[in-house]
Amino acid sequence: MMTATPSSDPPPPPGVWAGPLGRAGARAAQLLLIATVVVGAVWLLQRVMVVAVAVLVAWILAAAVAPLVRWLLHKGWPPLAAAAVAFLGIVIMVAAVIGAVVLAIRAEWDTLVDSAGDSWAELRDWLSSGPLPIEVPDLEGAIQGLSDYVSSNDLASSTLTGVSALTEILTGLLLIAVLLFFFVKDGTRIADFTLRWFRGETRAKLAESIDRASSVLGGYMRGTATVALVDAVLIGLGLAILQVPLTIPLAVIVFIGAFIPVLGATVTGVLAATVTAVTNGPLDAVIVIVIVLVVNQLESNLLQPLVMGRALSLHPLIVLLALTIGTIVGGIIGAILAVPYTALAWLLIQIWSDRYQTGDDPVLGKDPLDPRHRVADRATASQRVKYQLLRLGRRRQDDGATVSPATGDPEDGGSAAASRRGVRPRVADDPAEHRPDSSDAP
Repeated sequence: MMTATPSSDPPPPPGVWAGPLGRAGARAAQLLLIATVVVGAVWLLQRVMVVAVAVLVAWILAAAVAPLVRWLLHKGWPPLAAAAVAFLGIVIMVAAVIGAVVLAIRAEWDTLVDSAGDSWAELRDWLSSGPLPIEVPDLEGAIQGLSDYVSSNDLASSTLTGVSALTEILTGLLLIAVLLFFFVKDGTRIADFTLRWFRGETRAKLAESIDRASSVLGGYMRGTATVALVDAVLIGLGLAILQVPLTIPLAVIVFIGAFIPVLGATVTGVLAATVTAVTNGPLDAVIVIVIVLVVNQLESNLLQPLVMGRALSLHPLIVLLALTIGTIVGGIIGAILAVPYTALAWLLIQIWSDRYQTGDDPVLGKDPLDPRHRVADRATASQRVKYQLLRLGRRRQDDGATVSPATGDPEDGGSAAASRRGVRPRVADDPAEHRPDSSDAP
């Protein structure tokens, strides 16, 4: 029998991508590809803004009323009737709020105009006799110049732009109503139809993504609406005690502003104080500012943790970036939708990435997603290795296998049990490749 002799051929030369510069170039190409996809997605989103906003708004509203629909179905209601009740409830609430605002503005408009005229006269007197006196003719000339500039614009062009914007708004509202009804009525059927195209672990992760997405969006909507209602009632009560005109419209604006984290409460508070200063004077405006500050502290320290918990625990920097991007892309609606969908995106990353585990852990301790978790409390490298072995043991035990405490290897056919369920067995990562720190989390 002849024995094979080792080949004397020299090893092939390393490829162009083998060196450090080649690997850096490959990473740069990947980043460039990702940036191109993101830019293309934003461009496409802006082209179909009406449809995209309608889908996102309808989805989050449907998730908010999902518990009501499930309760009605549990009571024996037909699906169509349960969906109709939830849909009509949302429509009636929105119509009631809009009607109350319109009636309040019509009832108090004359009072607001008279108060604004008196306040303007006081402001003009103060400017002419204040520490930096401004001549009244100069002030009136500046105002007249601004008025002439505004009136010099093409009236026909402005009218056409206004009609186009109104058409888009009406189209979006109609589309939201239609999508909302079908999401409420056939949301489960839509999810089941989507899941039928996938199998195994992909199908399981997709099912978990759909369930968790509805839970997160619905919880955010209900929690934020509760907090916004409390803010609007408290601030509106303060405005009513001070007898500020347009109390109801200002309370509604506070309610809407509460859906924009960080910035919404500040902006609406400044607006309420400005109207109070114009109508009631500076002393009442200072009182309104104090009321707004107290309500904001009550919201951040009591209402938010109590109502919403840590379901959407995002770092303030991530919130500000999401608000900025959302405002640039979608205006006010984009700012309102930016934070919940950013939290949803982070949730999906956690579900689809096997390299990140959430929740309190027996080895790592506190949830590393908590932004209040100090850097000094994060797990060390040795704890991460122990964490890998522990995760492997639990995964194998869940599949019906036992794990050797010395080696962490399975002692029986846990992978066979997993394969019978159609799920690919999960294998522990290399201990050297430990999981990311909590600094990777928003």
